[in-house]
Amino acid sequence: MAVLWTRGSGTVVEVRDALADDFARTTVLTLLRTLEEKGYVKHVAEGKAHRYVPLVEPDVAGRTALSRILDTMFAGSHELLLAQLVSDRRMDRKKLRKLRAVLDARLALHEDDDT
Repeated sequence: MAVLWTRGSGTVVEVRDALADDFARTTVLTLLRTLEEKGYVKHVAEGKAHRYVPLVEPDVAGRTALSRILDTMFAGSHELLLAQLVSDRRMDRKKLRKLRAVLDARLALHEDDDT
């Protein structure tokens, strides 16, 4: 999806060539067909090839994926998800401060909700 969002569209070969890992053409094709079945992309005929176009915006797809991870891996617990995120030892103090700032800003939006 990231390749399609960046490029706007792509054929199987274009998507495969843009990926960091060396996947087989059939693997990329299967993935794109699965994304199409789920309604995330559509294809248009372009000669003998199909050009795939994203149908969902990155933020929508991100929320959907995160929701699935939250439910599947963390039993719906936002606290466990956040704890897992911040337990990453590669996350330096600067990144942790940025996360704190995001949380503080979100809390400020809901200060009146606690009363």
